[in-house]
Amino acid sequence: MSVVTVRNLPEETHRALKLRAAQNGRSTEAEIREILEEAVRPEARIKVGSELAAFGQSFGGLDFNDIRDQTPADPAVFE
Repeated sequence: MSVVTVRNLPEETHRALKLRAAQNGRSTEAEIREILEEAVRPEARIKVGSELAAFGQSFGGLDFNDIRDQTPADPAVFE
C-alpha cells in the first residue's frame, strides 16, 4: 500500500474531516481514504468492458465459436 502525506492542511479542514469521520463511524484516516476513493473511482464511471459487451449485444451478440484455420502459414519472404 502506498502512503500519502498531506502537508499544510488547514485546521478547519482537519476538524471537518474528523467530524465527518465520526458521523460515518470511521477513523479520520479511513474517511480520507473513502473520500479519495469516491473522487477518483466514482460509482457511475464508464466501465470499458461493460460498454463493449453492451455494444456487441446491440448487434445481436458475438459468435466466438468460429473454427480457426489450422493450415500452416507460408513463411515470410524478405527479398
